[in-house]
Amino acid sequence: MFPTLGAPDAGNTAWVLASAAMVLLMTPGLAFFYGGMVRVKSVLNMMMMSLSAIGVVWVLWVLFGYSMVFGDNVIGGWIGNPLQYAGLTSLIGGDYLGTDGQVEIPLVGTIPALVFVAFQAGFAMVTVALVSGAVADRMRFMPWVVFAGLWVTLVYFPVAHWVFSYDGVTSASGGWIVNDLRAIDFAGGTAVEINAGAAGLALAIVLGKRRGWPREAMRPHNLPAVMIGAGLLWFGWFGFNAGSSLAADGVAAVALVNTMGAGAVSMVAWLAVEKLRDGRATSFGAASGVVAGLVAITPSCTAVTPVGALGVGAAAGALCALAIGLKYRFGYDDSLDVVGVHLVGGVVGTLMIGLLASSTMPPGVDGLLYGGGFAQLGRQLVAVLAVLAYSLLVTAAIAYVLKVTIGIRADPQHETDGIDEHEHAESAYEFVAGHGGGSGLFGK
Repeated sequence: MFPTLGAPDAGNTAWVLASAAMVLLMTPGLAFFYGGMVRVKSVLNMMMMSLSAIGVVWVLWVLFGYSMVFGDNVIGGWIGNPLQYAGLTSLIGGDYLGTDGQVEIPLVGTIPALVFVAFQAGFAMVTVALVSGAVADRMRFMPWVVFAGLWVTLVYFPVAHWVFSYDGVTSASGGWIVNDLRAIDFAGGTAVEINAGAAGLALAIVLGKRRGWPREAMRPHNLPAVMIGAGLLWFGWFGFNAGSSLAADGVAAVALVNTMGAGAVSMVAWLAVEKLRDGRATSFGAASGVVAGLVAITPSCTAVTPVGALGVGAAAGALCALAIGLKYRFGYDDSLDVVGVHLVGGVVGTLMIGLLASSTMPPGVDGLLYGGGFAQLGRQLVAVLAVLAYSLLVTAAIAYVLKVTIGIRADPQHETDGIDEHEHAESAYEFVAGHGGGSGLFGK
């Protein structure tokens, strides 16, 4: 019978409460990261696309989203039952104060169910926000909000059910990738990273290229903001990965150490590629390299050893640094390299489980290089292809319908003048010079 009732473990609850706050911080952190990357005339629009994901996702999450992800299988196992936990009403009863001598509230594992609800909501929020980076500088804001609501409902909720819903935890029957296929994805390499990367590619293709791209240089306008955003993301990622243990335990410790290692070595690998290719290492490359490593270690953070995590990070940093050039070769305008970093990094991290997983780690699975054969690598590949194809096709359909109905592309003149001014009637910076000859605090 779900939800189960009982007394929560105080230590585990405290850790996941903190992790939920860290994961929520990732979306504002992403707003800084993306906002610094774009030109000055569209920074507010870019940041608003990230922040608006918090509001859109939370409303849908409470009403039916959590239930679609963590309810019992319906429609052939495609989604969870959207009515099972609708409105979260079945997760708020019980005896919170122990008036009968025993606290008894709805639990997920050993933590209050509502803490798990908030923790997982942050995953959905940042995944939606990630997609926006592919369409910077040219997508209207209100159509983005509509897209975000449709996409999280039709793409993220089903895929998250496949990947995150274990049998017998929040419901009797869960998702096929985690339970039937038995692919390993501890914190969302498929459901978050590959899903967002594929969606960004589809949306960018349907929307079209920025005016002047790739002829005109479209440089980041605020690199300190990019680096601040990367730091906030790294901090939040510890909650994202280690918090997914849902306990203050050894599994969380493994995830924490591997998350640190992969992010660090990926930064070094990205900078090495830049130095060899371009003759210099950049701050922009350092920030991007950190994120690439964090993306790749997300699915594998408990399956590989700390040395294996260095291998995952090194591969992700180098391959993602090279992959960002694919958009010029194939002609798709992925403005902020969602494909090059999140899709490619997610694929690298998910597949490397099949190579570097060690049975000494919590999942107890050996990859190919540890004598485990090709079986786990095959499972990981099926998970990658299934999520990539589903996200790509359904996102393209959503984007096309919106394009021919309400329209999603900014007016050409608005795009040229600056989307901030026309979409939000605001400017990120005040460039009007002060007047008058006075000086000092009280100068006239």
